[in-house]
Order: sequence, then structure tokens, then C-alpha cells
Amino acid sequence: MTATGEDHVTARGGPWWWARRRSAVFDVSLAVASALECGFEGIPFARDAGIPLAAGVVFGLLAGSVLLVRRRWPIAVVLVSIAITPAEMGFLMGVVGLYTLAACEVPRRILASLAGMSLLGTLIVTFVKTRQDMSRGDLDIGDWFVPFAAITMSVGFTAPPVLLGLYVGARRRLMESLRERADDLERELQLLAERAEERAEWARNEERTRIAREMHDVVAHRVSLMVVHAAALQAVARKDPEKAVRNAALVGDMGRQALTELREMLGVLRSGGDERRERAASVPLAAVGAAAAAAASRAADDEGPCLAEIEELVGQSAAAGMVVALSVEGDERSYAPEVEQTAYRVVQEALTNVHKHAAGAKTYVRLAHRVSEIAMQVENEPPEEAASSARLPSGGNGLVGMKERVSALGGVFVSGPTDAGGFRVSAVIPAS
Repeated sequence: MTATGEDHVTARGGPWWWARRRSAVFDVSLAVASALECGFEGIPFARDAGIPLAAGVVFGLLAGSVLLVRRRWPIAVVLVSIAITPAEMGFLMGVVGLYTLAACEVPRRILASLAGMSLLGTLIVTFVKTRQDMSRGDLDIGDWFVPFAAITMSVGFTAPPVLLGLYVGARRRLMESLRERADDLERELQLLAERAEERAEWARNEERTRIAREMHDVVAHRVSLMVVHAAALQAVARKDPEKAVRNAALVGDMGRQALTELREMLGVLRSGGDERRERAASVPLAAVGAAAAAAASRAADDEGPCLAEIEELVGQSAAAGMVVALSVEGDERSYAPEVEQTAYRVVQEALTNVHKHAAGAKTYVRLAHRVSEIAMQVENEPPEEAASSARLPSGGNGLVGMKERVSALGGVFVSGPTDAGGFRVSAVIPAS
């Protein structure tokens, strides 16, 4: 981020009250020129006033050097220039002082008062000086020239510096305002960029969580069934060869289905990653959050499992040796893809948990189509003590993933043990 105007001024600060060294050198030069001018003008002033020449020169040098503080005390400079106007000195100091005063942020009434005093003083001095010259015969012009010369000189010495100072001051304030607005805009852009980075990071975390949940749902169920069938195959390999062959075929089918689903998911992730890399070179930083959020939800919009496949899902568990019953209440109808996919995954993960933790337990799968929602429940009885266990590992993410899915759609998820010693998983998802 570039330095603001205030930082820029501080970095290049000059001595005392000057903002920059160049300004200090310029004001010193003006003060020297003004002091020399007033010093030379002090010679005729001393002669006319009847004082020593040295006193007139010193007075002129001191009065002219006041221009050094024009940026610090512009009002004092103008007052000094008005005070020495009767001595016919301080022309440069008066012009520069009025310009500086008009360019500063002083009240307009003060500027008008001092400019009026300077105008009146110059008018009177010029009028008297011109009249004296005409009376001595130095000027042989009509009487009309006296007021004309006085008005012209006074307006010419007062109006141009005041008008120029007002213009420069207004332009300076406009530039400062534009600089402040540019700094504010830069800070806002930086803040937006930081928020975009935060949204992008949040979207990436959400996408990683969603991918982990999808991988868990796809792999856990299929592999759990494969392990169950493999355990059954080991048990009946010698006693019932025909059943062993059927179980081996089921294991192969489950493996192929798991591989197919994994390839589809990895293909979606790979294509989504390529698309994001292509866009990263041209998309501005402020759009990263929206792009990442869109990428996070793109895979969820692809075609996935639906409610029509729940009967097949239950059949696969039954083929693996589970005693499972499916009951459907209400009129079957279609729902939004994300609703059907979530309902399918809840039943799938609940059946997987039964295979893992309650092998051989009788299980009931209930599905209810209601007016504005769909409800599902998977409940298993206590497992038989003699039932064989496939010793399936548990990652502890199944219930968490189901709750996240249902909550994301505004639904309600409840799970826990039953009074009879079994386990129940219930979920209600809004239909729209």
C-alpha cells in the first residue's frame, strides 16, 4: 500500500514550520529579496523623515524580513505591509502577503478586511504621492490623472494576488480532498481484498469439509459391505461353496461400484481445479471469494444418488446378511436434488453404522413423505451376542457428517441410543 499524503509530508519534512525543505529555501529567498527592497526604500524614507540613513536602512531590512514567516503568520505579514505603506516600502511583501493570506484557510471576513485595508492604504499613499508630484511640476497631466492613478495602482496591487491566492488555495484543498479520497479508497480496497481472502479461505475449508464428507459416504458404505461379505465368505468358503461364490461376486460388484464413484468424484474435483487455475490469472482478487464459493458448491449440483435408490441400498445391506425392513409412508414424489441426495446419504451412513457396530441386529428403515418435509429414521435392535463381527474401524465422522448435511438444508437431525439398547438415527428435511 502506498504512503498516504500525511505520511508523505512527514517523510519529506523541512525545518521549523515548513513542510518541505524546498519551501523553506523559497521563503528565505523571498525574505532576503523583500529585506533588500525595503532597505533600499528606507534611504529616501530616512531623508524625508529627517532621520539617519542607517536607521532607515535597518528599519527597512527588519520590516522586509518579516516575509520569512508568511506561511506561519500570514496575517502578521499583511499587517506589517499595511503599516509600512505610508513609508512607500514593502511592495513585494504586500503582494506576497496578500497572496499567502488568500491561499490559507482563514475566514473570508478577515481576508476581506485586510485586503480592504491594503487597498485603502495603497489608494491614499498613491493619491498623495501623485498629487505631490503634480504640485512640484514633475507631472504635467490633468487633475483626472490623480484619482485614476490611485485607483489603478491600489486595485492592481491588491486584486491580482488575492484572486490568485483564492484560486491556488481552492485548488490545493481540492487536491488534498482527492488525495484523502484516494487513500480512503485504497484502504477500502485493501479491506475488501482481505475480506475476499477470508471468504476464499472459508470457502476452501467448506469445500474440503464437503469433499471429506462425500469421500466418507462413498467409501465407508461400499467398503463396509465388502468387509462384511468378505467375512461371510471366509466363514462359508468350505461349508457352502455356492454361497461363497455369490459372496465373492458381491464383493467384486461392491468394489467396482466404489471405484466408479471415486473416479467420478475425482474427475469432478480435477476438472474444477483446472477451471479455477485458468480463472486465477484473470479474475481480480475481489472476486476470489465468490469464485471459491461457486467452486465449493459445483460438485454438489452434479447428479448424485436419489430416493429411488434407497430400496436398492437396503437390498445391498440385506444381501450382506443384515435383517432389514423398509417402510414408506405417504405419496412418493420428487424433491430437489440436494434434498434427495442428503436423505439417501443419511440412510446409507446409518446402515453403515449398523454394519460396523451392531452386526446381526434387526434394522428398520422408515421413510415418510409429508406435505412440506421428508422424514427418515433408521433404528436397529440390540445386536445378538453370538453375532459375528467384521471388526470394522470407525472414524467417528459419520454422525457429524449426517448432521452437517441435514443442518445445511435447514433440517433437524437427532441420533442416540434407544431404551431397548439399540440405536436410532432420525432426520427431517424441508421439502423446498
